[in-house]
Amino acid sequence: MHSFEEVQARIREFVFDREFDLVVAIANGGIIPAALLNQRLGLPFELIKLSLRDPDQRPMYESPRLVQPIGFDYAGKRILLVEDRVKTGATLRYAKALLEEQAADVKTFAVNGAADYSLFNEMCFKFPWIL
Repeated sequence: MHSFEEVQARIREFVFDREFDLVVAIANGGIIPAALLNQRLGLPFELIKLSLRDPDQRPMYESPRLVQPIGFDYAGKRILLVEDRVKTGATLRYAKALLEEQAADVKTFAVNGAADYSLFNEMCFKFPWIL
């Protein structure tokens, strides 16, 4: 298991190849890593609320659903879209497609799994902040 300190250190040291205007977390999983990135990058931080899986990570729907309308201005912004884990990529792709309707650019970040930027890519990854 990776420690919270290790995740923090990787976020502190991560090199991005571009600048962003806004950090957007996919709630609920992306909130903690997005908050860490918000502190590091000093950017505004917003949430996009989607649902696909239950608390035990079992799919509840065939595809992700927007739980609440997007309540922030993202038109013309360069967005760093943050998720904790990417399994199939469905939620990340759906959120990215929603934001790309008005954003200038959307790049994805995951603590674990395939994204434009990721800290780890491991089959069995336990998040140190989950009790």
